[in-house]
Amino acid sequence: MPARKTPALQPPLELLTDVHHLIKTARNQTVMAVNAELSLLYWNIGTRINQEVLQHSRAEYGKQIVKHLATDLSLEFGSGWSVAQLRHCLQFAKVFTNLEIVSALRRPLSWTKIKTLIYIKDDLKRTFYQEMAQLERWSSRQLQERIASQLFERSALSQQPEQTIRHDLEQLHQTGQVAPEMLFKDPYILDYLGLKILCTGKKQEQIELLELGKSRIHVAEYLTQLPPRDVLIAKLAQSLEAAQECLGHSQ
Repeated sequence: MPARKTPALQPPLELLTDVHHLIKTARNQTVMAVNAELSLLYWNIGTRINQEVLQHSRAEYGKQIVKHLATDLSLEFGSGWSVAQLRHCLQFAKVFTNLEIVSALRRPLSWTKIKTLIYIKDDLKRTFYQEMAQLERWSSRQLQERIASQLFERSALSQQPEQTIRHDLEQLHQTGQVAPEMLFKDPYILDYLGLKILCTGKKQEQIELLELGKSRIHVAEYLTQLPPRDVLIAKLAQSLEAAQECLGHSQ
C-alpha cells in the first residue's frame, strides 16, 4: 500500500499573529533607526560645510563649493546628493546648532518633517509646530497642512509676550499636554452630550474642522453668515445624529 500522506501542519493562529507582529515591529524600528542616523548625517554634513564656508567668508565661494561637492558626491555615492540636498543640510545645521537638540529631534521626526520645519523663519513658530508634530504624531502632509492653515497664528499662544510663549512651549515639551485655552483664540465651548467644540473667530463662510486626536481637542470655525435654510437643517440633522450615536455608545 502506498504510504499515507501526512496532512500539512498549520501553525496556530496565535503563533502566526505574534510572529507577524514581531516582524512588522522590527521593520518599523529599523526604518526609524535608519531615518535617525540619516538625519544626524545630514546635520553633520551641513555643519562641516558651514565651517568650511565661514573660513573663507565669501558667499560666492560657498555656492561654488556646494556645487562641486554635490558633483563629487553624486559620482561616488549615486543620486541623493544634489545641490538642493546639500542646501537642506546647510539649513538644518544653521537652524539647529545644538547637537543635543538635534539628537532629540531626529528620533521622533522624519527627515521630511525636519525639512519642513527648518524653513520656518520664526523660531517660536517653528518650536510650536515641532512640539505639536511630535505630540500629535502628524504625518508630513498633516504638518504642511497645519502650517499652511496658520494654526500657530490662529492660536491664543501667538498673542502672548515672547517670554510667555517660550515658557508655555517648554511646558508643552515637558508635559506633553496641550491646554485648549493655550491654543485657540476666543473659545466658545459647546458642551452637549459630552461633546466639546471650540469655535474660533476666523471670518470665513465655511466650517473648518481640525482634529487633534491625542489631545482630544476638536476645533471648528463658525459661520459668519448663515447658509441657506435647507443646508442649515441638513447640518443640524447630521450633528443631532452624531450626538445620538455618541450617547448610544456611552450607555
